[in-house]
Amino acid sequence: MADMRTFREAAIGWAAGGSGATAAESAELLGVRTAVLLEGPSDLEAVEALAARHGRDLAAEGVCVLPMGGAMNVGRFAGLLGPAGLGLRLAGLCDENEQGFYERGLERAGGTADGIFVCTADLEDELIRTLGVPRIEEVLRTEGDLPAWQTFVRQPAQRDRPPQQRMRRFLGTKSGRKIRYGRLLTEALDPEQVPAPLRDLLRHL
Repeated sequence: MADMRTFREAAIGWAAGGSGATAAESAELLGVRTAVLLEGPSDLEAVEALAARHGRDLAAEGVCVLPMGGAMNVGRFAGLLGPAGLGLRLAGLCDENEQGFYERGLERAGGTADGIFVCTADLEDELIRTLGVPRIEEVLRTEGDLPAWQTFVRQPAQRDRPPQQRMRRFLGTKSGRKIRYGRLLTEALDPEQVPAPLRDLLRHL
């Protein structure tokens, strides 16, 4: 039986230059009504984790959360999936520096900018500032990554950086770490702690 991954993979393949037939068929079969355009897989993990914590089944609601492989691809995805393409409602979560790409991409595709939610730097920065480094260290300890973090902060290049900047850099130093902690840090949030862009995106869907 098809699930939302079928549509997600078909849409990514279509944006890369493949056929749109599978995406159109699976969208109809699954009742997809909204595409949430994200920059990458760590954002996907965070959005899905937050939805699950709030008892939301986004796939059952016809919402596909879709990592595009970078903000520069938003125009392509919006054109294929939005009002001028499959006719889906569009939303998105982006970094502050990429807001212009998102706004122009959605508007050119016939969408609106009111579904775009903007992180001050990026989502990792939002999560780090919200949780604080001591709380994240507890998560690192549970995951067995605390020794790696302690070694990292002793490096000469890290000594003069603020703790939040160190943590942000640490999460990006190993392949897959940022993706894994996108989910883990979101799961560590107290209900009233959710960063505004992530919270508001979920409310919008």
